[in-house]
Amino acid sequence: MLVDSHCHLDFPDLAADLPRILELMRDNGVGCAMCIGVNLENLPRILALADEYPHIFASVGVHPESTDVREPGVADLVKLAAHPKVIAIGETGLDYYWHKDAPEWQRERFRTHIRAARESGKPLVIHTRDAAADTLRLMQEERAGEVGGIMHCFTETWDVAEAALAQGFHISLSGIVTFKNALQIKDVAKRVPLDRLLVETDSPYLAPAPYRGKTNQPGYVKHVAEEIARLREIPYEEVVAATTANFFRLFPDVQARLPQ
Repeated sequence: MLVDSHCHLDFPDLAADLPRILELMRDNGVGCAMCIGVNLENLPRILALADEYPHIFASVGVHPESTDVREPGVADLVKLAAHPKVIAIGETGLDYYWHKDAPEWQRERFRTHIRAARESGKPLVIHTRDAAADTLRLMQEERAGEVGGIMHCFTETWDVAEAALAQGFHISLSGIVTFKNALQIKDVAKRVPLDRLLVETDSPYLAPAPYRGKTNQPGYVKHVAEEIARLREIPYEEVVAATTANFFRLFPDVQARLPQ
């Protein structure tokens, strides 16, 4: 069984065709997915999906790019994280690509999420773009390693991966690893310890080859695992077994809640 560690099933492109999306997940051996929160306003629809489908889990957080949304406090996040299907805090982190002034409000929001994760005891889902140094620094300052988590859709260098691994985080690779020109990410895919590796789609974005440019979906995560197996020169089944075991170890309550 594969796990998609990061997707957005509540986004319109996927929600409008959910029965077919879930059917393809099943057909491709994807038995579990984490639907990621990006703001508090839309969290109820994610929780509704998680409540309806036993193999869908949720996270709670406010994306670093999100503006004009309700700003979370530590107490807000901790309270929301108490929902039985919420297994992580995030998506959180820093994104300087769209906010090139490196705004302090992003850094304060990130600190809030890390503090909520430590208080709730739930791992973090971290997004970083053009902000690796500050992301790692704030993780260190706020002791994010006490709960660990996922460096989602990893696109940084091996040096950044090593620093995140040293803080107890897992590296999650998306469909980008299948792109021909993604040499830096392919290098990371070959070097991350197999027991610290996860796979994801970040759907509906970043569809892997051979679906690049189309709407992504959790069922396509198998193409990510296949490319990792090719790069590491190991059986596909070994990647599947390892990444799924890693997810269950990071989120120990998940396996017991899945349909048998």
